[in-house]
Amino acid sequence: MFRFENDYAEGCIKEILDELVKTNYEQSPGYRADKYCESAEVKIQKACKKDVDVHFLVGGTQANMIVLDAILRPHQGVVSPILGHINVHEVGAIEGRGHKVITLSNNDDKLDNESKISSSALDGYLSDFFEKDDWHKVQPAAVYISHPTERGALYTREELINIKKVCDKFEMPLFLDGARLAYALSSDENDITLEDLAKYTDVFYIGGTKCGAMFGEAVCFTNNKYNKDFKCISKHNGGVLAKGRMLGIQFDTLFTDNNYINKCKKAYDYAMRIKKAFEDKGIEFLVESYTNQQFPILTKDQQEKLREKNISFNIELDIDEDKSATRFCSSWATTEESIEFLEDAIGGM
Repeated sequence: MFRFENDYAEGCIKEILDELVKTNYEQSPGYRADKYCESAEVKIQKACKKDVDVHFLVGGTQANMIVLDAILRPHQGVVSPILGHINVHEVGAIEGRGHKVITLSNNDDKLDNESKISSSALDGYLSDFFEKDDWHKVQPAAVYISHPTERGALYTREELINIKKVCDKFEMPLFLDGARLAYALSSDENDITLEDLAKYTDVFYIGGTKCGAMFGEAVCFTNNKYNKDFKCISKHNGGVLAKGRMLGIQFDTLFTDNNYINKCKKAYDYAMRIKKAFEDKGIEFLVESYTNQQFPILTKDQQEKLREKNISFNIELDIDEDKSATRFCSSWATTEESIEFLEDAIGGM
């Protein structure tokens, strides 16, 4: 079976596994008070060129839920793209903590824009809300975006700066979900750096689970206005790992020798080969993606021919009775053999 339905089917990069085995019988303090977490934090700060406040959590849903629970007051909600992960893939985790996810449309017909927020749409919505002073509605108090988005789209540096300006105008934090951040940073079309994220967000996280780690995310507060009592809030919400060094070792390794970006670079190269293989067959795409997720629109017959070759993928969106937008993911672990097999299978559809 050649699996392309997600980017977390395998365990972790060899360097992490080797380090976990090497340090397995070491004794260390719990709850991230160990030398590996300390070293990882220093390396992340160096990469960001800023003394960001780093917290290691076990997964993306926990990171999103706990960060927003820490930022928002009971009567407040978070503004998200329609296809934001917190809105469509987290089973109401944010709402379960009492905070509404307020979805924002860019009011156009571009499907990929449902996964992004434009600064103009954001400014228009927030201006209208606060001008009306309608205290019967949930108050927007944070903005959530992801890089890359659920549909593989990339924000530009200019877009990020403009969104941050709107957030600053209304004195609310900008939170960036980086679950697949390494695939954005390794894309040839990306112009945003970790230094930019440290400068133009109030909090973001560096995804590990989908980017070469066994599990875990590194939440980085760039604005100390929003990290008050975050350790206590993380513990309260069940997001703190007792064996904290398991996370520290992973991020310390990812941020050694630029592993975080370098290990995911081939996923971008492979994704572009997947894209070209479908394009050469005249296949259209749901959206234009320059990251590790590709969304070709396939007929049922084409889908079945690929499944007959033991190739797995996801259905993203039904287009009509015969066609669906599918999702093919490459990852840090994708092999040349699997890509060649997929290219041949696509050519024979």
